[in-house]
Amino acid sequence: MTYAWLGAPAAAVAETARTLLGWLAVANGVTIRITETEAYLGLGQDPASHAHRGRTARNAAMFGPAGHLYLYRIYGLHTCANVTCGPEGQPAAVLLRAGHVVDGVDVARSRRPAAKRDVDLASGPARFVEALDLQLTAYGTSVVDGTGPLTLHPPTEPVPDERVLAGPRVGVTAAHDLAWRFSIAGDPTVSAYRRHVPRSSRKDLESTS
Repeated sequence: MTYAWLGAPAAAVAETARTLLGWLAVANGVTIRITETEAYLGLGQDPASHAHRGRTARNAAMFGPAGHLYLYRIYGLHTCANVTCGPEGQPAAVLLRAGHVVDGVDVARSRRPAAKRDVDLASGPARFVEALDLQLTAYGTSVVDGTGPLTLHPPTEPVPDERVLAGPRVGVTAAHDLAWRFSIAGDPTVSAYRRHVPRSSRKDLESTS
């Protein structure tokens, strides 16, 4: 399968992140409509990117071809899913931050029993992965040709520009104000924005409160 964003340069990762809003992520009996994404660009241009300082065993997928899964663990507990962008050797990726389960709701509920509402089933990057039951073994697999557990499908109609919001990314420790988080306006699955506060800064705030 060929999509325009697969051939886009790494530098266009923000546009790709916007493009993927409304796309359907299908895996293991669950379909999620993507409502929130974040863009990350490597090789010294984006200090919040895992590829900022070069290639490692962890981020190797970001240096591969576009349209593959870059999965990683955070806090040793949760897994996040990214879609690689740009040509080989030019690392970039789009984090799938949140979505709305549109098919397989009962299956998603069984994987996310703590969710109080259906809109909470995939409302965050770790929840998104849990609802789809994506495992780290899917690292580097294609999301477009059907050979991997996750396949992305385009929406019937793209999200109109007037419904797309752009703002700062959530929880990053660098490049705080870069408006590379994209979301569908008014969708209840979209994350609330929280700017990352380093621990040292938190102590300073506590001492002055």
